[in-house]
Amino acid sequence: MASNSNSKSTTFLKNYGYDFLLGSIAAFYTIMVPYTKVEESFNVQAMHDVLYHRFNLDNYDHLEFPGVVPRTFIGAFLVSLVAAPFAFTASLLHLPKFYALLTVRMALGCIILYTLRFFRHQIRSKFGHQVEAFFVILTSVQFHFLFYCTRPLPNILALGLVNLAYGYWFEGRFYAALNSLIFATAVFRCDMLLLLGPLGLQLLLTKKVSVWGALKHCTGMAFFCTGLTILVDSIMWKRLLWPEFEVFWFNSVLNKSSDWGTHAFHWYFTSALPRSLLAAYPLSLFGLFADRRVRSFTFPVLAFILLYSKLPHKELRFIISSVPIFNLSASIACNRIYNNKKKMIWNLLFLFMLGLLLMSLGGTITTFMASYWNYPSGHALKKMHGIGLHNDTDEKWVHIDTFSAMNGISRFCENDFPWRYSKEEQISLQEFQLRNFSFLINEHPTVNGFKCIFTEDGFSRVRYKFGFPPILLVKEPKVYVHGNLENKDVVSRSWPGCP
Repeated sequence: MASNSNSKSTTFLKNYGYDFLLGSIAAFYTIMVPYTKVEESFNVQAMHDVLYHRFNLDNYDHLEFPGVVPRTFIGAFLVSLVAAPFAFTASLLHLPKFYALLTVRMALGCIILYTLRFFRHQIRSKFGHQVEAFFVILTSVQFHFLFYCTRPLPNILALGLVNLAYGYWFEGRFYAALNSLIFATAVFRCDMLLLLGPLGLQLLLTKKVSVWGALKHCTGMAFFCTGLTILVDSIMWKRLLWPEFEVFWFNSVLNKSSDWGTHAFHWYFTSALPRSLLAAYPLSLFGLFADRRVRSFTFPVLAFILLYSKLPHKELRFIISSVPIFNLSASIACNRIYNNKKKMIWNLLFLFMLGLLLMSLGGTITTFMASYWNYPSGHALKKMHGIGLHNDTDEKWVHIDTFSAMNGISRFCENDFPWRYSKEEQISLQEFQLRNFSFLINEHPTVNGFKCIFTEDGFSRVRYKFGFPPILLVKEPKVYVHGNLENKDVVSRSWPGCP
């Protein structure tokens, strides 16, 4: 019996050990940093509304707060479908909606990591078990990939399809790879066209596909994806639209994305990739020389980043789909160094590689701590809910300003009666005392007619110093919670963190 049990444990670890490791890290990030920011707001609010409002479209958040450009509901529907049984169980147990937030994020993480598992299996088939093992190690000691894989961004929804495309590409199913990228482009992120183009061109030049074959196998998928998103999203938005075409027009044709900041052409190569890849960045360069096979897989991704660099507005999440390919190249380098470490020069390279991995781990821990303190309004709302008022049956109206709504608060964070919430915009500070709000959560230290009952610190900057630890995270007050002066019970009590 003991031998049979050990055999089952060994089989489980062999088949799912890597998935358990990556999933555990992603789950840890989700639980420790559960709140979401403005970039995730559409999908997270959509998932909330699909789970709780269902067919009652008039109550959906996007109709009141549509955002700058429309986004598709298809990703929200898919994730909500996976999360629905767990969210329903949580509601039966009368758990706060906050647990449903964890559920939808975990569901998204499972989808993304499942597609990464498919890609990993193709890496194992093509390059061997050791390369796959180093791929998992490098992914584990990086912060951004596993941190973002549970975050409901359009980029992450597209990432799942890009992982499938990479897997099909390695497997030799080239038209399936192109179709995966067509789906990602038409439905989730129009900028995936910048990856689809170089990959398709390479496949044409290497005669892996033909123009006629591409037309025959991919035209139907293009029409299907476009028709699907127009049908679904026209119903949800109550007007005829193709969301990603409007995004393309806004960002690329009108170049309106520059209003949110710009970076130099080289920013992805000098800032975003070093921060997201860490040790894998220099190792990936070595991998290009170590195995010529990896070059054909890396060049389309490099072309994708170069093309994307032409757009002035840049963010790390825009190129996160390139991380698996760079990790593959770095894994090949690690494998080559590891297998030759008994030789003098290679032994030095092996020690250098271990040092890079340790530095990556340290960088990941530091970035995680900064991210933990980067959602101050979510922590503020949770603290306010937990203070008391359990025996009070009067409605408590909470106003959430734009800054707070962008930095940690979503509808999953709201509680049931007696709490009520408003995100009404363009209310002047003088007008608040004329309104019947019980609490305010905003970025202003003082508001007439209200008392600041506590503040919530947020991450400000990194400070370097001599000694241990060499890096300090500097925090400062970011969010202020105010109580109405007319509510003597609220303003007279002792609140934690009260200035």
